[in-house]
Amino acid sequence: MMEDLLINITPQETRVALIFQGAVQELHVERTLSRGLVGNIYLGKVVRVLPGMQSAFIDIGLERAAFLHVADIWDAKPQDGNPNTALKPIEKLLFDGQSITVQVIKDPIGTKGARLSTQISIAGRMLVFLPQDKHVGISQKIENEAGREALRERVTSLQQPEDKGGFIVRTMAEDANDDELKADIDYLRRTWANISQAAKSKPAGSLLYQDLNLAQRVLRDFVNEETGSIQVDSRENFQMLTEFGSQYMPSVLPRLQHYTGERPLFDLYGVEEEIERALGRRVDLKSGGYLIIDQTEAMTTIDVNTGSFVAGRNFDDTIFKTNLEAAHAIARQLRLRNLGGIIILDLIDMENAEHRTAVLAELNKALSRDRTKLSVSGFSALGLVEVTRKRTRESLAHVLCETCPACTGKGMVKTARTVCYEILRELLREAKQFNPREFRILASQIVVDMFLEEESQHLAMLGDFIGKPISLQVENSFHQEQYDIILM
Repeated sequence: MMEDLLINITPQETRVALIFQGAVQELHVERTLSRGLVGNIYLGKVVRVLPGMQSAFIDIGLERAAFLHVADIWDAKPQDGNPNTALKPIEKLLFDGQSITVQVIKDPIGTKGARLSTQISIAGRMLVFLPQDKHVGISQKIENEAGREALRERVTSLQQPEDKGGFIVRTMAEDANDDELKADIDYLRRTWANISQAAKSKPAGSLLYQDLNLAQRVLRDFVNEETGSIQVDSRENFQMLTEFGSQYMPSVLPRLQHYTGERPLFDLYGVEEEIERALGRRVDLKSGGYLIIDQTEAMTTIDVNTGSFVAGRNFDDTIFKTNLEAAHAIARQLRLRNLGGIIILDLIDMENAEHRTAVLAELNKALSRDRTKLSVSGFSALGLVEVTRKRTRESLAHVLCETCPACTGKGMVKTARTVCYEILRELLREAKQFNPREFRILASQIVVDMFLEEESQHLAMLGDFIGKPISLQVENSFHQEQYDIILM
């Protein structure tokens, strides 16, 4: 079976869906306004050197000049490797009007300009290229010492003796073969060659390199021998991706297609409906069972239920088949929703040890397609399965949604009756402290209706007790829990 990649591009956002066996397996969203400048490389012009602050203002073509501190200048650092050696003063390194290649390390915030560095780094899929450095470093997240050394030797052996620059090996490289590592090295060196060439020919203030957008990263990171087609629904971006592919990865070009159908690409493959379902708690299984998925700050829990499913000779068979189907649905939901961190699976209890072993094997098989690193524990004493999945980006819910202003993330709101009783208690407190002419209650329509109907007697009794008139006013902007008491 082949995978298909669908790329939907509009001026405001890019969305990518990975389709396998007719179902959406992954969804990636990147919004134009939230891309930021970090990682961008510019040919800057020194506007002003400030020896007293050991800093300089650099014009990189933005509204405000960017900021460069001496600690972020590669040439200022001691070449003897001793961290205690003093940095060279900035006035001996830079002068007004000088052209300099810089990279943004912090986006502009408020009145502050972007922060820059002259130490360039270009991220690939598995490696980070450091053009000014010489050594091969290994990500600290790769803890196995033998594995670290083996990776260092492999990356070193894939380079020519005359090659300049160093690399940082990312965690993604742990399971990579030599061909994949070599492809990443070649891509990064070609990218740096193009940046260096542009720096010689472009004027100061020019953008030399922008970190790849989502559509370009799809060509670089997602396409493999299992990819059938890559469909793009924008002519302009299809041409841009064709140019990018021909320069950096010609092998993807035969699979790149411009979609020109009348129906929107995501509607044709049912992606829009899948996005809506991926934002809900409940996931229905074909058999009639279902999953309940809850994301919390600490972990995600997935509960498996049989629902209306009845199959097989006995209830054990029903449970077994539901859990087998759930294993595939869970693996898909982890990818689709991009759930990371600790994930607790509460499968339906199985007495049969062979059934437990088979379900765990099926789960591992289904999770093997995941391009994100994860680990699966066996069944705990409580019958739970713990999965840890590396956080690579925000989950789908965090990208597309925000905390509900009414329930503030609880998932529930107080009933109208509960709010009515809170108001009655608050009125009593206010009446003991103040002596107004009248109390006016501002509340939502449903709470006011409750006071006018079922709770009218309690409101009248309180009015008689405090000896003051109480009026009601509907505030349409208030949610159910919100109210205010005005002293008239």
